[in-house]
Amino acid sequence: MVVAFRNLTTTWNDPIDLWPYEAVVTTMERGLVSDWQPILQDLRERPFGRIAGYVAHYAQDPGDKASAAFFLEALHRARAAQEQTERDEVVRRIRHAIEVSGLSQAEFAKAMGTSGSRLSTYLSGQVTPSASLLVRMENAPRPEF
Repeated sequence: MVVAFRNLTTTWNDPIDLWPYEAVVTTMERGLVSDWQPILQDLRERPFGRIAGYVAHYAQDPGDKASAAFFLEALHRARAAQEQTERDEVVRRIRHAIEVSGLSQAEFAKAMGTSGSRLSTYLSGQVTPSASLLVRMENAPRPEF
């Protein structure tokens, strides 16, 4: 079964980018699991996007607490996955900066004005450096050959 939207010109078959808030809410409240797939897919692809905003807004005062809890959990998981991907990218960029600098990790840390132990936390992904430090790392002098 595909959810029918009442009093809307949008249909379930339209791209989710065209769905207004009311269509998303209708799907969350009255749809079947198969109907939820466009919302869940959009949350995975754009966890800070418009549909994610609709889900977060709906969860503040839901008409259906169970579906709100489900979609809010899906949103939290999608955001956590996105944030992990971003942390992994920062680690990759730091490793690359160290590699092209030609310095040891200890030398690189000192050149960046941080400690070796702090650099280690950046490389493990436990801590994310400030934007200015990341830029400094990426712009570190390269060895001349």
